Amino acid sequence: MAARTEHSVAASFKDAAIAAVIALALFGPLVGLRTEVTTGGLFLSQRWGDVAVAVAVVFVGRLLLNLFVFKTDSPATNWFSGVKLSAGALARIGPVFGPLMLGLALTLPFILLFGAPSQSRYYIDLGILVLTYVMLGWGLNIVVGMAGLLDLGYVAFYAVGAYSYALLALNFGWSFWLCLPLAGFLAALWGITLGFPVLRLRGDYLAIVTLAFGEIIRIVLLNWYEFTGGPNGLNNIPRPSFFGLEFDRSPEGFAATFGLEFAAIHRIIFLYYLILALALLTAFVTVRVRRLPVGRAWEALREDEIACRSLGINTTTTKLTAFAMGAMFGGFAGSFFATRQGFISPESFTFIESAVILAIVVLGGLGSQIGVVIAAIVLIGGFEIFRDFAEYRMLVFGMAMVLIMVWRPRGLISTRKPTIALGKAKAIGGELVGEGRG
Repeated sequence: MAARTEHSVAASFKDAAIAAVIALALFGPLVGLRTEVTTGGLFLSQRWGDVAVAVAVVFVGRLLLNLFVFKTDSPATNWFSGVKLSAGALARIGPVFGPLMLGLALTLPFILLFGAPSQSRYYIDLGILVLTYVMLGWGLNIVVGMAGLLDLGYVAFYAVGAYSYALLALNFGWSFWLCLPLAGFLAALWGITLGFPVLRLRGDYLAIVTLAFGEIIRIVLLNWYEFTGGPNGLNNIPRPSFFGLEFDRSPEGFAATFGLEFAAIHRIIFLYYLILALALLTAFVTVRVRRLPVGRAWEALREDEIACRSLGINTTTTKLTAFAMGAMFGGFAGSFFATRQGFISPESFTFIESAVILAIVVLGGLGSQIGVVIAAIVLIGGFEIFRDFAEYRMLVFGMAMVLIMVWRPRGLISTRKPTIALGKAKAIGGELVGEGRG
């Protein structure tokens, strides 16, 4: 027994040393050497101390994993099995957690104004960003979580909505409230346009085509200079008004009309409640449509397309409606992004945006509304902590995704509740439900 233990320890050290050598080969050129532009020209800085820290972390981490997880008869990860909540526990928490999150979202600006007035604008802006990604996650959840169609180009509809509003507002002087439904309609139209060529594609092939579609839209926006402004983008995009009241210092402005002292925070709070209303609209429509025949057709398509066809469901219409509705909410979010920023360019709609939105949906749990909210708060709000360490943010992001996928391979909320059931519907574990392959 002692000899076996010594052999296990020696093998653990050997494996950790190999991992450290690989880490040195990877982190050496990537972290140890960095080019910096100075007044004197291009300068190559060296950061071997950071490389040493990274290699040491890899060595120690791999050694601990070998000793307590990989090469032991009683892995420490068995403890995590007791941490996982059962489907019944999640079903009991859900009805309470949802209203609590909604109440917090409704009162957050006032809590910040009275609790931390000096930092209120920053945190409200962060809340706006999180809610934007929550809305995008709920929109993509229709395509990926409900219909099982893997879409890697969702940012294209986000871009279509943003540019639709910006161009209509700048060229025709239309208001945000008039352009909002038009932006959603145009994005839905492009969703149908994407849906037709990919009707026969599934899985990886569908993902590649949607990825290409997103890049095509971005490149068109980048090169059609006369129409989209090209790499310079579009600026001076009009801001939304509150029933015709602008957020300025004029006598007809919002503050003067309601007898308030003018403050720039008024417009920020208005934008916060605007994106909150749009996100709640997305959730309301999604939940209602899920109970309709088209929603049940999406779920049938996700589970098994062949069985779906054998039931007489028109898969063409089902796929097109999923793409169109998901794209429509992406267009709504894009128009809000344009009016909030006041400036848009193709660089705001790169593939990394699609990857982040998809990560929110997958980590939250395919088909789960609450899961998307939790994942958006963690991925978007939580990683603001690493803003001062920008070059390490993606490293931490990747590590967090790996850990969550190991601990909860089907997302944070992996339970499913049947749309219709004989008697009272009970939540079931996600491992008993097919994820779909698009």
